[in-house]
Parts: sequence; C-alpha cells; structure tokens
Amino acid sequence: MNRLHEVRMSGDRPFAPRVSAFTRPFWTGLADGQLRTTCCDACGVISFPPRNLCRACWARDVRWIDLSPSGRLYSFTRVHVVPGAFAADAPYAIGIVDIDRGPRLMCRMVGEVSADDLDSPVQMLVLRYDDGPLFGACVPGRGGVPAESGAVR
Repeated sequence: MNRLHEVRMSGDRPFAPRVSAFTRPFWTGLADGQLRTTCCDACGVISFPPRNLCRACWARDVRWIDLSPSGRLYSFTRVHVVPGAFAADAPYAIGIVDIDRGPRLMCRMVGEVSADDLDSPVQMLVLRYDDGPLFGACVPGRGGVPAESGAVR
C-alpha cells in the first residue's frame, strides 16, 4: 500500500464533508493516508466519488479498493471569486486528475500549477486540517512534494 504524502493545512476545513456509514471507509482511509473508492464486482467499473450502486450496471455488489497515489493533470482552473468559506484561500487552483489505472477526479491543487503542467505527472496528497483530512494533488517539485526527495515541506 502506497501512503499519500501529507500537507499540513491551517485551521479547520472550509466546508467539512458529511460522513455516513457508507462513506466512513473513504474518510478513515484518507485519514490513514490512503485514497479509496468503490469498484463494481459485477462489471469492474470504478466509481469516484464512492457509490453503493454501480453507475454502469446498477449492481449493488461493490467493494472498496485503494487508488494509486499518482496520476496526470488533465486540466485545471484558478478560482478567484469564491464563497465566503473559501475566502482566505483565494485564489486557488482546482485540478482534474486522471488517477493511474483509476478514475478521473477533481481536487484542490497545492503549490504552483500552470498550463505547462497539463498532462504532467501529479502526486495525490492528504490535506491535513485541524478537524480532519481532505485530498488534493500537486505537481512534484512545484510546492507540494519536491521532485528529488518525495518529502513533504
């Protein structure tokens, strides 16, 4: 199992997620440094966010799987006009990441990101807030995970 690198964030999460009995394995896994989601046992489709029903064949036979800690940056945008809960973070970047051998997902980008980074490798991260984790990604060596060491700064 590959653990995600962690980045310490200040304060509480701007908008804490709802944790249900079904999503608890996702949030527990993230707190332990692992990005998880569901996979359909009937057809093999991986869903993100995790679902208790397959989006492809409607089967209820889903299992939890660990996702790769790496992927590629498909696209991103920089957000300047934000809801009040996110005002302290503005401007910030949101990326769309294709997880290696996994789904495409949207997440916060940590560190610098530019158009030159499109289709570049990214590392998934645990964003460690005072009240719990969220996930994000960074381009190695650009402010989240240094390319040469893999250590978190």
